[in-house]
Amino acid sequence: MANKKKNVAFFGIKYFPSRGGTSRVAENLIYNLKESYNITIYCYKNDFAKNHISGVNVVEYPEFRLGGIGVFLYFLRCYFHIRFFGNYDIIHAHKIDSFFFLGRFSKKSNVIATAHEAPYKRDKWGKLAKIFFKYCEKRFIDFDGIKTAISKPLCEFYRQKHEIDVKFIPNGINLFELSSKNSIDDFWPESVPKTSGYVFFAARRIMGTKGLHTMLKAFKKIDYKGNIFIAGELDNYPAYIKQVKELSQGLNVYFLGYVNPLPTLLEFVRKSQYFVFPSETEGMSIMLLEVASTGKSILASDIPENTQVFDDKDVIFFKNKDEDDLAKKLIWIENNMPLFQSMGKVAKNKVTSRYTWDRISLIYKDLYDLI
Repeated sequence: MANKKKNVAFFGIKYFPSRGGTSRVAENLIYNLKESYNITIYCYKNDFAKNHISGVNVVEYPEFRLGGIGVFLYFLRCYFHIRFFGNYDIIHAHKIDSFFFLGRFSKKSNVIATAHEAPYKRDKWGKLAKIFFKYCEKRFIDFDGIKTAISKPLCEFYRQKHEIDVKFIPNGINLFELSSKNSIDDFWPESVPKTSGYVFFAARRIMGTKGLHTMLKAFKKIDYKGNIFIAGELDNYPAYIKQVKELSQGLNVYFLGYVNPLPTLLEFVRKSQYFVFPSETEGMSIMLLEVASTGKSILASDIPENTQVFDDKDVIFFKNKDEDDLAKKLIWIENNMPLFQSMGKVAKNKVTSRYTWDRISLIYKDLYDLI
């Protein structure tokens, strides 16, 4: 008799279909593990969730638009459903802010906790939110179940500061998603001819720690005359958006808004001259992996989360938060474009040979089968 499939719940996820970040990790895992397990995902209510991936059970709750408090209330509702109505062999908890509930789940379920970053490093959070995140992180540190993290520097931090072992499992990409193409017409600026070149920046949410201000300052320093396309949500941090729009004056900057679905975003990447990734802090950026998978050359900040994946044979790095060093690298690129373009091909080979979910999901599968 064939072994009965284990029931697995994904907790700590907000968006399904994914809108990037943690939800992207969960979605990729589900694509690759849904044949081996009965998977349930908890997410915000939306019209596409139930039919997004066939064979996956979806439990939806409305989004409370109350900032961090709203997210907590959403996680609380998910927790009560899991605790009192769920029948799961494994609960896979994602994100530090969901770890408040670690240890409170039913004792009949095994729990895996995956840390994606230290969110208290993000400038978008206030003092109370950062205190809450640090408390949740302590719950993770004290948790006696399986602990993983997508960032090697984060694993090293936990080992050195807290003397705990956290298993590093990297992020990855699904090659079958990256091969399709979508029209970019809906997002293309009307005043820019389709034949025009551009430099590309993208983030799901544009906030200070994404480093866009550093990028714009650097382009102004070199009196850049080309087009700069910026993709990402503009309605979350009005003070910062005002700052970057002021910095964009004198440059040919075009704000595209949030570009979705992923194939459309990657089509913008493919048609760009190169991609700039000035982020000041990350977990392990899936976007960076996805951009590299197109073969497009990348200019990125030298934060450890980027250099854990790439080196100076794959990517041109600049000193994090240093607009002067970034400006120097921009000038180097203009003078060495053929060499820079060839580096994109090296980065692509690295990503497609090492960081694909068909490989990475097997590591999680081993953990699921172990417990």
